[in-house]
Amino acid sequence: MAKQTHRIGILGSGNIFGRYVTGLAAHFPELRIVRVGDIDVARAKQAAADHAVPAWGDDAELYGDESVDIIVNLTPPVHHARTIITGLDAGKHVYVEKPLATTVEEGRAVLSAAARSGRVLGSAPDTFLGSASQTARRALDEGLIGTPVGASAFIGHSKAETWHPDPRFLFQPGGGPVMDMGPYYFAILVNLLGPVRSVTAASRIGAPTRPVTAPERAVDSVEVTVPTHAGAVLTFASGVIATAQMSFDVWDSDLPFMEIYGTEGTLSLANPNHFDGDVRVRRHGDAEWTVLKPAFALFGAVGTREQARRGLGVRDLADAVEGGPHRANAAYAFHVLEALCAVDKASEEGRVVELDSTCERPQPRVSD
Repeated sequence: MAKQTHRIGILGSGNIFGRYVTGLAAHFPELRIVRVGDIDVARAKQAAADHAVPAWGDDAELYGDESVDIIVNLTPPVHHARTIITGLDAGKHVYVEKPLATTVEEGRAVLSAAARSGRVLGSAPDTFLGSASQTARRALDEGLIGTPVGASAFIGHSKAETWHPDPRFLFQPGGGPVMDMGPYYFAILVNLLGPVRSVTAASRIGAPTRPVTAPERAVDSVEVTVPTHAGAVLTFASGVIATAQMSFDVWDSDLPFMEIYGTEGTLSLANPNHFDGDVRVRRHGDAEWTVLKPAFALFGAVGTREQARRGLGVRDLADAVEGGPHRANAAYAFHVLEALCAVDKASEEGRVVELDSTCERPQPRVSD
């Protein structure tokens, strides 16, 4: 069945803008980008020219453009709640980059706005929709490693100081390894294992000042005001216990990205920041690891620039607008947000934090 055409307005034309433009163009031509909006109008104009987007302007013009039915919100995380609510109140469906918001209170306000508006709200991270996480999900659902007992997740440094022209937001409230990279890992863990029941954690700041060496950098150094190294234990409603290390102080490591441990074997996953990558299994008694056949065609070729593409979550939201299942939905994103915020809360208060929210495991993808 042919997909409906949706007209997309992208709010924010910063570092990740091109990844969405190329991903949507390569895979979903029915999702037509018709406008770029940014408080920096000159940057919006340049982005539109670089990517042949027909209209550009400030954020207010995007909200008021009646031809736009879906806003893809790529603003910095500290602006997510306000800009999501403004977009919903303007009558647009909204898909927002991760995280949904930067606090639980903001997240609840966003959910209330979505319910009030009657519009569809979706949120990254959407990498759990890719071939790697869906392959692991199928393996778990089919009992390939028996009953899941435990899991581990290791987040190392993305070395943003060396490539991002202005990484200040990564070391300020709303950033740090927990809120920056943690969403990818927690979203995939919830997709695989179900909702989180409780969190305990400890965290600290490593180097208090970070030199920035990126080409064409906007600043030479960054003052760190959020923890840059955290260790957490997540207990899932299913009883699975996961350990997670999230750090901007681990520059190099031989640790795996993520593993799931079952009564009959182990699953090892590729980088949760990517849609695709090898999923390996080693059942008890196996002499070596086996790479599982991907459940879906790759979204972007592994090891190439294509792997940085984004857009599956926007297609997922469009499917929901058309009446289909919504996997990267607001309730799911809010539960991931609460679990992430619980890491900081547990560390600050020195206690186990019980989560108030829950969510359904997203339906597995069944076809491309």
